[in-house]
Amino acid sequence: MINVDPIFQHKFRDESLIRLALTHRSSSGLNNERLEFLGDSILAAIVSEELIKKFPLAKEGELTKMRAALVNRKKLSQLASETDIKKFLILGEGEKKSGGWRRVSILANVLEAIIGAIFLDSSYENCRELVKARFESSFKELKDKPLLKDPKTRLQEKLQSKGLGLPIYTLDSIHGKDHDRTFIVSCNTSLFPPQIGQGNSKKNAEQQAAEAVLCLIN
Repeated sequence: MINVDPIFQHKFRDESLIRLALTHRSSSGLNNERLEFLGDSILAAIVSEELIKKFPLAKEGELTKMRAALVNRKKLSQLASETDIKKFLILGEGEKKSGGWRRVSILANVLEAIIGAIFLDSSYENCRELVKARFESSFKELKDKPLLKDPKTRLQEKLQSKGLGLPIYTLDSIHGKDHDRTFIVSCNTSLFPPQIGQGNSKKNAEQQAAEAVLCLIN
């Protein structure tokens, strides 16, 4: 009977919890779906809390994107597959034969189920520390992942890294009726002639103009 989970290295007092967390629904009897449901919520709460702390200036939309990048099925399955989890999965015969231990959904679900099991076996605080440690490199990657930042932010950082001044956005014109307007904005930098962007709001047009400049830089 296993008593230490292979992902977070938590030593279980109740060994039945880790066994249940590792049991896929293709196996007969009880399975890990309820623990997965619990672990999904706990993981989201822990990651959200950490993002709030690590990115104090990030807006709600940016935080949502970052959380999605950390807890999507593919990312969770990658974290699980970095361990020897496949040795311990309890699968039905059909899943075993079809290589279920490689399936993204199964690996992601078992990771969440283990988090749920750890919570029931210990505490939220213990879950938080174990998740933070396991996701540490993933949090670090976020700070260097430009696609999580909007074009205006990326352009500003790019210009600052070159020792250049900030871009200046000018609203050139507005077309259309009140309910269907198109905003035309130019982005002015010392690198290139003004680049034009358009959108259904001034903000969106500025983002488009910033993206146009980034395309020239890259």
